[in-house]
Amino acid sequence: MQKFNTKRQIGKLYLIDGLGGVRIAGASWVALLVARGFTTVEIGIIESIFHVVSMTFEIPSGAFADVLGRKKSMMVAQIMSVLSGILMIVSNSFWTVAFAIGINALSYNFASGSREALAYDSLKENGKEEDYENFASTDSIIYEITSSLGTLLAGLALALGYKKAYAIDIILGVSAFIVAARLIEVNPGHKEEMRMIQRTKEVFVDSFKFLKENRIARLVIIYDSLIGAVSVLLFFFMQAKLPVQGLPKFLLGPALFAMGLGGVIGAKIVTMIKAPAYKNTAIFAGSGTVIAIAASLSGIPWLMIFGGFLSGFAGTFIEIRSDVLLNNMIPSESRATLVSVASFTFSVIMIVMSPLAGMIFS
Repeated sequence: MQKFNTKRQIGKLYLIDGLGGVRIAGASWVALLVARGFTTVEIGIIESIFHVVSMTFEIPSGAFADVLGRKKSMMVAQIMSVLSGILMIVSNSFWTVAFAIGINALSYNFASGSREALAYDSLKENGKEEDYENFASTDSIIYEITSSLGTLLAGLALALGYKKAYAIDIILGVSAFIVAARLIEVNPGHKEEMRMIQRTKEVFVDSFKFLKENRIARLVIIYDSLIGAVSVLLFFFMQAKLPVQGLPKFLLGPALFAMGLGGVIGAKIVTMIKAPAYKNTAIFAGSGTVIAIAASLSGIPWLMIFGGFLSGFAGTFIEIRSDVLLNNMIPSESRATLVSVASFTFSVIMIVMSPLAGMIFS
């Protein structure tokens, strides 16, 4: 393994997520589809397609990262993102858009688990794994701020049109690929002489054995995925519903930016307080999410914005607590695969909830 500077390695991971968050077309894709004439029901179905693809490839992509390397997986993620942007530009129907969204799902698949595993094992390599919560918090803050900036520019994306907006995303995707190519792989301890098929099988068997024997890990994954799904869906559909409820279009970007700040604040506060029992964290996040749902369905713009803010706060707060808890429980050699199992669970929940949310907010 190459010697590396841990801070520099972590900094590259931060930069990749920052470049991903600020993509204006990706941040306002619902608003762009609405502007193209798609209904919220169609958008809900497209979101479900995204998660069908994500569910199908999430665990295999995690195994890919554990077997062939997290750096390679991060590079593939950026390639998929760029390809998705190109396909969105040339798309002209529901199914071509759905296909492009499916390719975009693959970009998330290959990054999911790989990023967290590479960060944790990079810190562990230098005996600093206790700093992982700070990484998770800072990474979340960077992504939330940059993605909020992307939504703040929703008006610009709509003014430019989807083709130019996705062209900007493509440039950012290429930049992220260059950064990913400069990451340094951290060997989690595989025997290099083992054949790929044998190693892949071993990763799968060990991962599912761990989950079968660890009830707490299963419950944490399911609950965190449920809260996260509600947070994501509320944010997405507020893009379509706020203008309908009377919010001026020029205020849509600032409104979405304000909602995104909920995640930023949640990610910051989680590191400022002593970690309570996970059960208490779960109750806190669940209660906040219920209040957020009620506010989002009120039909009152300012209250809907508050609901999105509160949902983002609760979702990010429990996500970081869950991430730290799971990574401390997971063996390094299966880390990316097991984190991908969490994303797989999230996708299953989103497949069910996305069309329902589309109908509720139609």
